[in-house]
Amino acid sequence: MRAGLLTGVVDGLFSSLLSVLAYRSTVSRLFQGVASVLLGPEAFNGGIRTVALGVLMHFGVAFGWSAVFLFLVLRLPWVRALLASPYGVVKVAALYGPLIWMVMSLAVIPILGDRPPAITYRWWIQWFGHIPFVGIPIVASSVRGALRAAGE
Repeated sequence: MRAGLLTGVVDGLFSSLLSVLAYRSTVSRLFQGVASVLLGPEAFNGGIRTVALGVLMHFGVAFGWSAVFLFLVLRLPWVRALLASPYGVVKVAALYGPLIWMVMSLAVIPILGDRPPAITYRWWIQWFGHIPFVGIPIVASSVRGALRAAGE
């Protein structure tokens, strides 16, 4: 729970600031864009309802990837060994954060949103941004509990 909530907040703030400061957009448009994966372009005309749906979807994804991480830690001894090594949280976050972005941007969003991926400079910003703003919150906030649950 902690990992999903923390990741949803941290990544939501990162994405919101990036949208407003770098891309000259709005937070509403950001989350309507998230909702557009399910609703299509009409999400941009849905007002606060589609903003709220986008926020819920964003947190759902954060909780989902946090659960996947917990599953991987419990099932894969090499992940636990890497976590226990020096700077293990950073090492695992540097792998897991970009992995999440690649799966979401290259598979999930294109399939659900019926649109091809666009690998531009914005894609790479998200790739690198997923290390500190997605990978670190998931890994750092769940590592103790996951290792304890695995009996280590």
